[in-house]
Amino acid sequence: MNYMKKILLLFFAVMLICNGNYAQSASKVRYLKPTSFVKKVTTISNKKSRSYYSLSTEEKSVVNLSGPGILRVMTRGCFVPDEDKDIRYEILYTVDGGEQQHVQFSNVERSKKTTYQNGSLGVPGQLEDFEIDLGRGNHTIELLLKENGISVAARYKLTPTREKKLDWIRFSPLSPSEPIDLITRESTVNYYRFSMDKPLKIEIIGPTQLRVLTRVENHHHMKGRIQYRVQIKENNKVINTYQLSSRRSEVTVYEDDNTLIPGKGCEFVIDVPKGNHTYEILSLDQDKNTVLGRLLIPKKDVNLEK
Repeated sequence: MNYMKKILLLFFAVMLICNGNYAQSASKVRYLKPTSFVKKVTTISNKKSRSYYSLSTEEKSVVNLSGPGILRVMTRGCFVPDEDKDIRYEILYTVDGGEQQHVQFSNVERSKKTTYQNGSLGVPGQLEDFEIDLGRGNHTIELLLKENGISVAARYKLTPTREKKLDWIRFSPLSPSEPIDLITRESTVNYYRFSMDKPLKIEIIGPTQLRVLTRVENHHHMKGRIQYRVQIKENNKVINTYQLSSRRSEVTVYEDDNTLIPGKGCEFVIDVPKGNHTYEILSLDQDKNTVLGRLLIPKKDVNLEK
């Protein structure tokens, strides 16, 4: 009898742990709002309202997020009141300024369970979705509707994924690069200053990952959130473009300069293919100050530095 009680107690303990882990995982799911072309469309399903955002053929919908995670893009096309035929539409998107991707939906039917809060919009189509798998760091997703004719709105759900554990070590850019020392929580951390005219230049052998930590440089009069863009080039070809956002850091200062205030760190990761590569990292905003960059690679790939 005591043995059976122990088995039951163990069973319930396992169930509690599983439920706790599930709840913790579910609590991390986030619904995101675009940062540009924000035209909200509200649907009603099972008496619950859902916020979607219209897609345009001309103005990009921009979604900024931090990975790693899976971004689920849920879309609904719009049927005009007298429309009986199935509809089709195509969505174009880019991740971090990379190659444009196409997602096409055909034979889309009217939804039988969902309506628009504003009934004059018509009737929403059935939900059609696709997923984008994103690695660690900051990401910018840009979306467009390929053709006019069908109104389409999208809803964005981010589910974080577990980060692969790696030991990272510092990686040095090519000379000349201007080193800048920052103090954060009583530790000295080395960065390098770069701009549009003076990019960071890196030589690296893949396959590996290059982790780039950036901080925008703020004057004391600069307030609020600062938007800035960083671009990666190889042989004058644009590889990626990152749209980043930061505030003044509250815990980091310059070691020998009290006229500037570093921004909070933003990061992205470059997946370096096999072979020799020379990258340039530059700031795209001439109206902003210079940017600080810190480079890291996995410790297991330390022999890849040239």
